[in-house]
Amino acid sequence: MSDETLSLSLLLANEAETIRLGEELALAVKPGDAIALVGDLGAGKSTLARALIRAIADDAELEVPSPTFTIVQSYALRFPVAHLDLYRLSDVSELDELGIDEMLSDGVCLIEWPEMASDVLPKASTILLRLTHEGDGRRAVIEASRRHIERLERVFAIRRFLERSGKTGAIRRYFSGDAAYRTYELVRDDDSQYLLMDWQPQPPGPALHNGKSYSEIVHLARTVEPFVALDLHLRSQGFALPEILARDMDEGILLLSDMGRAGVLDANRAPIEERYIESAACLAALHEKPMPATIDLPDGGRYQVPRFDADAMKIETSLLLDWYLPHMHDGKPTDDAKRQDFFAVWDQLIAKLADVETGLVLRDFHSPNIIWQQDKPAPQQVGIIDFQDAMIGPTAYDLASLVQDARVTIPPELQARMMERYFDTRRKNPAFDEEVFLKAFAIMAAQRNCKLVGAWVRLLKRDGKPGYMKHMPRTFTYMRAALEHPDLAPLRDWFARAGIDLNSQ
Repeated sequence: MSDETLSLSLLLANEAETIRLGEELALAVKPGDAIALVGDLGAGKSTLARALIRAIADDAELEVPSPTFTIVQSYALRFPVAHLDLYRLSDVSELDELGIDEMLSDGVCLIEWPEMASDVLPKASTILLRLTHEGDGRRAVIEASRRHIERLERVFAIRRFLERSGKTGAIRRYFSGDAAYRTYELVRDDDSQYLLMDWQPQPPGPALHNGKSYSEIVHLARTVEPFVALDLHLRSQGFALPEILARDMDEGILLLSDMGRAGVLDANRAPIEERYIESAACLAALHEKPMPATIDLPDGGRYQVPRFDADAMKIETSLLLDWYLPHMHDGKPTDDAKRQDFFAVWDQLIAKLADVETGLVLRDFHSPNIIWQQDKPAPQQVGIIDFQDAMIGPTAYDLASLVQDARVTIPPELQARMMERYFDTRRKNPAFDEEVFLKAFAIMAAQRNCKLVGAWVRLLKRDGKPGYMKHMPRTFTYMRAALEHPDLAPLRDWFARAGIDLNSQ
């Protein structure tokens, strides 16, 4: 993407619109960005800066003093923010003592009177915002790189969406980002609160196999369409998912009901037994519902739910080959013979799935994606989020995802109670074959854990996120449990041939 400088010009009719621009900038900036505020005294620089800082803090009453005399005011928010006023600096050499480079390494700098620092600020990550008086209001001219301008234009597009949806003047705050292309905002209107999903189409990535990228092979959703289709279908079946209050399918913007923050973990991040057991019961109810291969979309057309096919299963397990094994062997790539041996084993295991029950696989039905709704009746106590990547496949996958929660240690006794609660419902169906289901459970648990041991290393090596490695011992504990099933003997043998001592992991 080009980093050519582009510009935007906005008329701010009054102080409220200056404040709103500051709040919208808070949604667009990221660590490493510098915002250079230029304008005469009284042009609104401090008003805008104060609004931006309070929006990042999500605290309308936060004290934001002028840094005129202190030169720098620092704020420890969701990322560090440094508010600087360089008016009193007499020489550029004084900038070295401020340490602007360090401030930008993991945070945002908001700079009034930035002229002194014009040769110091990184041009590619600086947003120049010039405020001038115009009539009874102000003119804001923003000059920045294409990527910054595109971020801002997206923020303004969401403003227009909210206005069309009857939420003119609603307060917007950053909530979370679960991917580079999908972020969430909190939207507050009077006494109500909503979630806004901003889903920009995901690029497919480089081709890996048969001209398809990893995301295409594993059927990751790339647009908002799967979310909408699955949400409407599952809500119609009596399950608790966010209500879609407004949508723009072309732009990829959804306004959703806010299901709350209560989950299935206590304050110490230990599993709450009742909630996990009811989550297993919710899955049982879901698996008793027939799942259509296609779902009607609200604006015409149909969404075809992808299948969890052999290519998807195998490329997910390949994360073990691509990341975990090299990590074990000082970065040495896995040789072709070992790879072929591994995939031959998975061909055998996938063939054993031919007679298992299939249905909707939510894909990541575990603690981060379950919202507990105490006052709702079952199964709606269990709120389901993050389901857009769902597929048609072995239903046992989701039970394995829950019972062997990747981020939480589920004691064996609780695992047994969850399984029993699930089977209490399923055994009432004469067509349910418990033995075949347990075979599928073991294979799907092993498949998921092969993926996870590679994913934890990838997060460490590629993404610089070492914290996920704390999940590795738990993942291997779950793996050992899955491999106890007699049908998993070929995979146990492969681990031995690959030199992986499962008992020492």
